[in-house]
Amino acid sequence: MAAAYEHTTTFSGSVSRQTMAPVGPSMVDQLPNINFGFDELRERMARFTTKFDAYIEQGRKRVLEERNQFRMNVAELEEDERMKKKAIEIAQIKTKTYQQSIDKEESEKQEMEAAIASLSAQRDHHLAQRDSLREQIAQTQREIDVKLAAQRTHAQHQEAQSRFNVPELDFWITNLCLKIEGAGRDDRLKFIYTHIDEKNWEREAWFELVTSSRDYDVKHCRPKLERDAVEKVLERVNESRELVVLLKGMRELFVEAMKS
Repeated sequence: MAAAYEHTTTFSGSVSRQTMAPVGPSMVDQLPNINFGFDELRERMARFTTKFDAYIEQGRKRVLEERNQFRMNVAELEEDERMKKKAIEIAQIKTKTYQQSIDKEESEKQEMEAAIASLSAQRDHHLAQRDSLREQIAQTQREIDVKLAAQRTHAQHQEAQSRFNVPELDFWITNLCLKIEGAGRDDRLKFIYTHIDEKNWEREAWFELVTSSRDYDVKHCRPKLERDAVEKVLERVNESRELVVLLKGMRELFVEAMKS
């Protein structure tokens, strides 16, 4: 295009210089009229330029589209890779979990087998111990039967003796001016005396007898008595096992206490 333009300019300048020459026949007038077709050339060049620009624009668009498509493909590949890595990680975690579950089940299996073996040994021991206990129970039952027979014999003897003790107790209650009451507890009896104070026959003196053990014991008394004196009476009672010794001894101590 630049060469054509330069050629056109040169030719136009030559024609102008010839035009300015004196009027008259010239060599140019005698030359044949030649049509170089510059307008057609410019139009063709313009169409070529338009097509070339369109081609460049299409190429640029195609390059952009291909680049965008490439980026999309790369992003999809990266996403696929990320998803696959995640799936691999999940599979590894599941595999690890399954392995831990298998190890745990194996450990539990071993523990259960050990527990079963231990329970079997305990069962055998308990069976042997049961047989031994049955023998001991049978022996104990025989001993109990012997003791029950002895107790029944003793109870019969006590019952026969009580027939004589009841009138005797009534006799001492009457003669010692004594009455017996509960002391508020199952293992205690309260013995109350009257006619021990010469100035006031209605004045009372009492003591509580503890019967929870084999040996008798006195916990409370009014009026207060010397403990040593009470212990001496209790010694005589626990040796003789006769209640009348206690009743007479305590009355004597109360009478002495009233006099003092």
